[in-house]
Amino acid sequence: MALGLVLLVVLPPLAAWAALRMNYAGDLQDGTKTRGKDAIWLGHAWVDGRKKDADLAAFAARVKGTGIRDLYVHAGPLEHDGTLPASRYPWARWLIDSVHRTMPGIRVQAWLGDVLATEGPDGLVLERAESRAAVVRSTRQILDAGFDGVHFDLEPLLSGDRHYLSLLDDLGEVTRARKAPLSVAAHQIDPLPAAHAVNGALSGSEKWWSQEFFGEVARRVDQIAVMSYDTWMPLEGMYGGYVAQQTSLALEVTPEDTDLLMGLPFFHEDDWGHHESAETVAAAVRGTRLGLGRTDRDRERFGVALYVDFAAKEEDWAAYRSGWH
Repeated sequence: MALGLVLLVVLPPLAAWAALRMNYAGDLQDGTKTRGKDAIWLGHAWVDGRKKDADLAAFAARVKGTGIRDLYVHAGPLEHDGTLPASRYPWARWLIDSVHRTMPGIRVQAWLGDVLATEGPDGLVLERAESRAAVVRSTRQILDAGFDGVHFDLEPLLSGDRHYLSLLDDLGEVTRARKAPLSVAAHQIDPLPAAHAVNGALSGSEKWWSQEFFGEVARRVDQIAVMSYDTWMPLEGMYGGYVAQQTSLALEVTPEDTDLLMGLPFFHEDDWGHHESAETVAAAVRGTRLGLGRTDRDRERFGVALYVDFAAKEEDWAAYRSGWH
């Protein structure tokens, strides 16, 4: 069930549009720019041998002078039983060593994900203790391979999933012992009260987390990145207002000692979930800055996360640089 349809059920269409558009209005506050804690999701080509030294040199030039500190490099996916074949990331050592040598201060995190068996028969089953234990072993394995940290993207993840919280508790023990960051990609937060429950009842699928559950996740990790794209917003002003709201909601429940990152849409598609004319980098940056300025302007552990390198265009990089730096 799209957010637009939920809003049609709950609010008159013009009121819904006006509320989001109003949230996109206003002046940007000084200081609502990069803190040097940004991130970017990188595709699998960086660890399977397709990328070479020349590609890395070009990438280093691309991110020089930005606030990017973390690279989420796709090293999975996990198997449905939680294991991770080492054959998935044969060039990881080359990438890690090269980044450390040529881009001091930038961390290389392993991006691990899988489809969860929450809305279908196939996928990782978090209810199984043996599957969660396998994910923990895979985390030890990826840190042994030299990665600076681990970033998890498990979807679709239902709000209130206690097994996920238990997994994060176990993962935190491993990463703290290794002095490595534990990072997760997070669903968006209910834009209306109990929207995740309403959406689930109407469509059989949940898109959002409750704000309370988001806070529970944020308290268990070192870094949480909101996937603030694929929002179904049809207009740029509505999308920007939505991102401003999401930023405020996330800031309200994210601890000061957890990095909060808002996702920027560095990809271009037109389908029912994502309209590229609406979900622009410029709108996402402005919405992020508005939400930050209104809610916690001085928050230091805050940034943006760019999704994804292989789909980005020059205009995306330009909007990121001009709007956030």
